[in-house]
Amino acid sequence: MTRETWATRAGFILAAVGSAVGLGNIWRFPWITAENGGSAFLAVYLGIVLLVGVPGLLGMFVIGRRAKRNPVGALRSLSGSNRWGFAGGFLIFSSLVLISFYSVVGGWILRYFGESVVGLVTGHVRYFANPGAAFGAASAGLDAVAFHLVFLALAAVIIVAGIRGGIEIATKWMMPAIFTLLVGLGIWASTQSGAAEAYAFYLRFDVSTLQNNFFGLLGPAAGQALFTLSLGVGTMITYASYLDEDRSLPFDGATIAVLNTIVGVLAGLVVFPLLFTLGIEPGQTGTGAGALFVGLAGAFAQLPGGTLVATAFFAVVALAALSSAISILEISVSFLVDEYGLARRRAAGLVGGLVAVTGSVCALEPSVFGFVAGTLVDILLTVGLAVCLVFVGWVMGRDAITEFRNGAGSLGQTIATPWLFGVGVLLPIFLVFTLLTTFGVDGKIGFWPTVVAAVAVAIAAFVSLRSERSVV
Repeated sequence: MTRETWATRAGFILAAVGSAVGLGNIWRFPWITAENGGSAFLAVYLGIVLLVGVPGLLGMFVIGRRAKRNPVGALRSLSGSNRWGFAGGFLIFSSLVLISFYSVVGGWILRYFGESVVGLVTGHVRYFANPGAAFGAASAGLDAVAFHLVFLALAAVIIVAGIRGGIEIATKWMMPAIFTLLVGLGIWASTQSGAAEAYAFYLRFDVSTLQNNFFGLLGPAAGQALFTLSLGVGTMITYASYLDEDRSLPFDGATIAVLNTIVGVLAGLVVFPLLFTLGIEPGQTGTGAGALFVGLAGAFAQLPGGTLVATAFFAVVALAALSSAISILEISVSFLVDEYGLARRRAAGLVGGLVAVTGSVCALEPSVFGFVAGTLVDILLTVGLAVCLVFVGWVMGRDAITEFRNGAGSLGQTIATPWLFGVGVLLPIFLVFTLLTTFGVDGKIGFWPTVVAAVAVAIAAFVSLRSERSVV
């Protein structure tokens, strides 16, 4: 069976940006930013995207393009070890956990978009009257299950059409639409009375908050960066496996990270002016999953032309959610196609059927949804990325440098070795430290002992890998 490739470079970049530009940017980013101090969180987040996200993204690209297989097949074939195949299986598992809650949120968005469109025709938007009660009714129960299944079916249809005929074509029109709508909404939001106050909260560099809570911001910022760049679940390994050999991975990775970050920042430039215009502090919208729906629904209800703005906004979010969902589903579909020789249609049906069940559990049980969408996903993404970076640095080694340099030009030749040191040593230590702070270890034993513990864990992993390679 001939393996598909991307038809154009732009197709790959837009598909990868589509994977990154999703609910992480437009749904999760505003309320995570609001919960963590606005501009202080934004500064830490941007730093992690640059210093951790981009090198990590390149690590995923190196694995995928070198092996031209799904995460399980890639790690197993490049290492010659079934143990690393199991590590790839962890990424597959993580992707299924992620899509299980993601498709539920996608269903919420479809419902809000549909009700907004109906409101344009009838002049009455159901969720305007009581946004909190409306979200409570939409977020869990049989209605949530039904919309989750509709959203999942849309993503599966695109997956069945293949790389060139489905994913590439879909993202080529979805991504320009997302950017255009967001820019238009951002310009409109800038004319609102609360825009200046919102920009101060969101963009003015807050040194005191950053100094007082820097390490408390690391965990949420790292989790958001990994979530929004689709790192830690094998998405970028899978997408890069369809690449030709002559692409510059550093250029593509930097382009994807920049475009993804622009969308996230634009989302904040839309959301926060609306809230401040109505005198709503971001923290007063309620935290967590419902913040976007409750806070913005209330804002749309009180603004002139609110129904039209709501329709445009939820259209943006729906497109972004769908572009990410297809990339997450493709991980498991690619696994079944590569490893078991299943037809794409059958593989998509099997994966879709499984997620239909797991997603329905999340839709029916808010407590399960909250745990999966928050703590569990952050942990899985961090562990998954750490495993992949250790693999690149300590298993692939020189092969990773060769792949990194392939098609990268003179810049790639220069930065390849420092990049490998960063992804193989520094970033795994940082990710272990982030995990320890997520579990509150720094609060119990102190900052520096936590740093020492992170270094010790990383060294133990490195020594274990060296011993395994010497035995082989």
